[in-house]
Amino acid sequence: MNKFLIILLVIVVILIILIFTGKKSVRHEITINASSEKIWQVLTNTSAYPKWNPTMQLVKGYIKVGNKVTYKFTQEDNNSYEVPITVKQIIPNKLLNQAGGYPFILAYNHKYILEPQGNTTKVIINEHYSGIGVNFWNPKPLEKAYEKLNKALKKQSEKH
Repeated sequence: MNKFLIILLVIVVILIILIFTGKKSVRHEITINASSEKIWQVLTNTSAYPKWNPTMQLVKGYIKVGNKVTYKFTQEDNNSYEVPITVKQIIPNKLLNQAGGYPFILAYNHKYILEPQGNTTKVIINEHYSGIGVNFWNPKPLEKAYEKLNKALKKQSEKH
């Protein structure tokens, strides 16, 4: 084998390893003193996001299974960017699943999960990432952004 083929083979092997090892998750959960129906109304009323949501603003599209939407995502102060997402699954009052990214490079699967618990509801934001880029990415700022979003959702949902 010549040097070029050996180098090419090594690069392919490294890329395959990076693809299969590139997995991370971000999760934040909070208990909200409101019904899952009320929280769902707040969560899916994207036109009201500017009033209460410091993390995400819907800039294009509307939430419906199969739709492509774009959010302006504010991870930290002065660090905002647009995120294109496809709405994958909706189970009213229980689940909003959206996904996007670039397969094998950096893909994400984002879920809002609502779990009724008596007079309260546990809200879980869970996002899984996969792809080569995940190996070189720090999820800590994103975890803080989702914590901020959940706290704002709690405050908005508990208003009487």
